[in-house]
Amino acid sequence: MEAVSLLRFTSLKLLRPLSFSVAASAMESDASCSLVLCGKSSVETEIAKRLKDKNSLKFPDDNTKVSIFLESEAKHLVKDDDDGFFNLSLFMNSIITHQFGRFLIWSPRLSSTHDVVSHNFSELPVGSVCVTDIQFKGRGRTKNVWESPKGCLMYSFSLEMEDGRVVPLVQYVVSLAVTEAVKDVCDKKGLPYIDVKIKWPNDLYLNGLKVGGILCTSTYRSKKFHVSVGVGLNVDNEQPTTCLNAGLKEMSPASNLLNREEILGAFFHKFEKFFDLFMDQGFKSLEELYYRTWLHSEQRVIVEEKVEDQVVQNVVTIQGLTSSGYLLAIGDDNQMYELHPDGNSFDFFKGLVRRKI
Repeated sequence: MEAVSLLRFTSLKLLRPLSFSVAASAMESDASCSLVLCGKSSVETEIAKRLKDKNSLKFPDDNTKVSIFLESEAKHLVKDDDDGFFNLSLFMNSIITHQFGRFLIWSPRLSSTHDVVSHNFSELPVGSVCVTDIQFKGRGRTKNVWESPKGCLMYSFSLEMEDGRVVPLVQYVVSLAVTEAVKDVCDKKGLPYIDVKIKWPNDLYLNGLKVGGILCTSTYRSKKFHVSVGVGLNVDNEQPTTCLNAGLKEMSPASNLLNREEILGAFFHKFEKFFDLFMDQGFKSLEELYYRTWLHSEQRVIVEEKVEDQVVQNVVTIQGLTSSGYLLAIGDDNQMYELHPDGNSFDFFKGLVRRKI
């Protein structure tokens, strides 16, 4: 018997992306936090100095004491015997973009990178990125709170858009940039090919296991959408699933390993190119590459609709994405459908969508 997925087809509604992080009990918010500001050029460095002098960066929790340092002042935050800290210089040296990633906020331990970017959007240059080594209050779907360990690349960055109709598609551009960045770093370092795949709408998988995901949120101000993008990617932490370096070791034990700084630099290089294409020509310009990277081409699913008091099931085949970013499918009767999940549970690998009740 052919295996198909169960999907509830209901009224259209906006999809809240699911962020990646390690499931764990949320830790209590710390009373203080250290932020290190770093810029690619003198322009960004001056912004860093101004933000420090004004002490203007805030958290949602007003009780959090924020200490701001410039890169030259941050040595006391890094332990000499700990190589798990994000290397600011290595990242900045890898940045070749015009806008994205040129202004960096780093913290050794942070509640949420997404909160830093979204709550300080107007204070920061567009394209700013916040990175942390340990995140203990990561943002997730339905207000879930998560803890993420060292070895996981956790970052959030900002962008602006004017057309709200295409804002939901940004998460697909981000997903594609992550997968292409991993390939690019592997190529440059002569490493075996790591085939990271996209699971719609916003998860990243390696060898059947989740290794990352994306969360996008937005607000509308001054005729522009302020979009905050959060990304989590297991680079060197094998728990709770697997990571990129674990995949490398399986293919070639003697291989050099990937590091977070190189991947993040490559990501912004790819994303800036993809985002410019997306804004100029629409997502159609990236669709072919996206479909080669995702998991769902020609996947058979069951659409379950309620007609009066009866539940009617139809088998459909996924064809791609609609213009609004949902799944486009065709039925055995050649009828086209736009599909999206009903509820929080959406697991293509298990072939089931479950509604929370």
